[in-house]
Amino acid sequence: MLEVKNLTVHYDGAMALNNVSIKVDKEEFVAVVGPNGAGKTTLLKAISGTIRELQRVRREKAHLTGEIIFEGKRIDKLKPWSIVKMGIVHCPERRRLFSEMTVYENLIMGSYLRKDKEEVKKDLERVYQLFPVLKERRNQMAQTLSGGEGQMLAIARALMARPKLLMIDEPSLGLSPIAKQTVFESIQEIWKSGVTILLVEQDVSMALSLATRGYVLTHGRIAAHGTPEELLRNEDLREMYIGI
Repeated sequence: MLEVKNLTVHYDGAMALNNVSIKVDKEEFVAVVGPNGAGKTTLLKAISGTIRELQRVRREKAHLTGEIIFEGKRIDKLKPWSIVKMGIVHCPERRRLFSEMTVYENLIMGSYLRKDKEEVKKDLERVYQLFPVLKERRNQMAQTLSGGEGQMLAIARALMARPKLLMIDEPSLGLSPIAKQTVFESIQEIWKSGVTILLVEQDVSMALSLATRGYVLTHGRIAAHGTPEELLRNEDLREMYIGI
């Protein structure tokens, strides 16, 4: 479904990713783990096209080379909204909600590019079933939600775009253990429903317990990849990069 080939990204001359290649097959659950500053978030931003938009809007000096191919088509030159239309949806780190909109309005913003109004209504009910608390809070402002509720809203908003590939960046960041468990159970349910998942996560044990395959990213390079069992059996890898 997704193939990233020899991706290199520089910010203001500093290298964030160095010749990174990954693959994600349809209906896989792939985790990308590694230490802070390894380039995990940059990888997702490159795939979703937002690095180029940041460069244009904020005039950040970012340079990207390599190829990103989705369902047989190159997307590394496309605008972010074109990538969303193709089926790749990015749920960003720290949620990035529209804080002065209601829960309902945030969800509807997730379907902004869609014209199938009846199907949007059905998807709204589906996300309410997946996250019942969002239905209870639908008229609340997003800024009044707890951390766990906010993360549920961020994921639900992404689902409203009806993704084929859902990329989720650090969903457990700042959450209580109970909220974290609830969020990861929901992500697993989304995957079981047929949505392909590419997850970046700081909780390595949790990420690898759910994933079908994983990559270890460190200093902008892929240090290892394989099944969760293969990665966890490597003692040097666990000590140096995974931290468990």
